[in-house]
Amino acid sequence: MVVKEIMHDPQFQEELNTNGMRLVVVDFSATWCGPCRRIAPLYDELSNKYERAVFLKVDVDKCQETASSQGVSAMPTFIFYRNKVKVAKIQGADIAAVENKLKQLYEAACEVSGEECGVPGQMDLSSFIMKNQCEALNDSDDHPLSALLESRSFMESDCDQQLIVSLTFTQSVKVHSIKIKAPKDNGPKLLKLFINQPNTLDFDSATCNVATQELELKPEELDGKVVNLMYVKFQNVHNLQIFIINNQTDEEITKIDALSIIGMPISTTNMGDFKRVAGKVGEAH
Repeated sequence: MVVKEIMHDPQFQEELNTNGMRLVVVDFSATWCGPCRRIAPLYDELSNKYERAVFLKVDVDKCQETASSQGVSAMPTFIFYRNKVKVAKIQGADIAAVENKLKQLYEAACEVSGEECGVPGQMDLSSFIMKNQCEALNDSDDHPLSALLESRSFMESDCDQQLIVSLTFTQSVKVHSIKIKAPKDNGPKLLKLFINQPNTLDFDSATCNVATQELELKPEELDGKVVNLMYVKFQNVHNLQIFIINNQTDEEITKIDALSIIGMPISTTNMGDFKRVAGKVGEAH
């Protein structure tokens, strides 16, 4: 795969629009930048190694509006995008850090498409979940929420069938639907969904408070079937909390094998919002 050089500001947005669901890696650099020149051949090698990602190069002097809008203040800067939205940023000529982040994002970006998540035009939001800021109440020590989010194991409740799962996103998202894989006997049944709570709800609050939406899952929906939400109510979600009230047959323990949140990140890249800046990016360095 050849690294494509962006020649003017509008072309940058065109590339993001064209490659929406794919992982896009952008090297913001300058011809006068020594570290940029040294790392360029290594960046080219990455483009050959990860053929299903898109690799771009932006000269900050040619594309000042783009560099300014993307918050580029030092060269080189590498920014990763999915669906026109920044998902990671690395400053400096550290090719190992760039490749480590690339590895982290690459597989998920390759696997996810509207067809594969089951909803055309939507995507699996797993890569937008801040795993270290998610928590659950009443998950077991042996099979906690963290194991589920990292796809290491299933999740199950501890002392009774109820669970509260709190998911925090790296940025605002629109949530279209959910998918749950779980056993037909002790998989979740009644759910209450809450959004943008300041703290994780306790069980009393979750029981008494009015939910954004309530769901009753049927056993046949626990095989990963798409369960649509009231989309209009989930248009600007920072945090999603799922209160699992019971399971299908009132077993003592509730089990979840997989959980997917389907939707779209809210795009923060808008060329119409760009402001032309005087001088050149990095000129003061």
